Amino acid sequence: MEPRPVDPAAPPPATAAASLEALAELLAVVDRLRDPETGCPWDLEQTHASLVPYVLEEAHEVADAIRHGDDRHLAEELGDLLLQVVLHARIASETGRFDLEQIARGISAKLIRRHPHVFEAVEGEQPSNRGSGGDSAAVRRSWDAIKAEEAAARRRVGEDSPPGPSASPLSDRLAGKVRGQSALAGAMTISRKAAAAGFEWEGLDGVWEKVHEELDELKEAVASGDRAHAQEELGDVLFTLVNVARWCGIDPEEGLAGTNRRFLDRFSRVEAALGGELGGRSIRELEGLWQQAKAQIRAESGPRDAGP
Repeated sequence: MEPRPVDPAAPPPATAAASLEALAELLAVVDRLRDPETGCPWDLEQTHASLVPYVLEEAHEVADAIRHGDDRHLAEELGDLLLQVVLHARIASETGRFDLEQIARGISAKLIRRHPHVFEAVEGEQPSNRGSGGDSAAVRRSWDAIKAEEAAARRRVGEDSPPGPSASPLSDRLAGKVRGQSALAGAMTISRKAAAAGFEWEGLDGVWEKVHEELDELKEAVASGDRAHAQEELGDVLFTLVNVARWCGIDPEEGLAGTNRRFLDRFSRVEAALGGELGGRSIRELEGLWQQAKAQIRAESGPRDAGP
């Protein structure tokens, strides 16, 4: 099937029209909230920097809703995340830096540019042999190649620093790639790319040796009372455990999210058993209730539940 060109002037389908109407309503609400005369004092105080915790929080809540398969919750959390995008666009537009139109047109142009196998006929472009609509691995390679071309073009016009040829091209690319990821996800990205470049252990045993080495260094740092050093060593332990996860084909983000859920499930049962009052209880009593909670959950869900 020949790829269909995109006609920006074509009227949107009914569902798209309804979405645009809803988005216009959201823009009007945010405009009202940011109105200097009649807006909300809290919203008027916000800046790009002050909203960073909320952007991260909403993104994580979206991921949590996806993990739970809760469509109602997911729709709500995606709305909260969309609000963050609109708020940032409004704040930037107030000083003439950029607006939501630039954001939307920019991402549309990027998607078209990075999907030549889909949009190759757009505006008379010659067919491209990069990527294939039926081969996701080829598409991934094409995506990476186009991103590399874009980065090279930015360097040529001085948008990226440092200027001139880089002595550490992989490190430079990874620094940009992981800046928008959580620390745990960023560690996995770095680990995978470094391993693919040849910076790798010979076997899993070597990774485990590194884990024990880093744990010993963490213990020494904690015993020394140097919190800054201990924090560095804790980071080293976590990074090495991410390498274990990579070797074993395990997703550390999902693993930790699952542990959080299991902990809260068990902890809620401990609280319920004590009528919500944990104060004054011995650790032996609490541990006993914890083990009871684990046993209850195991009986309800089967033998696969495990963890602390």
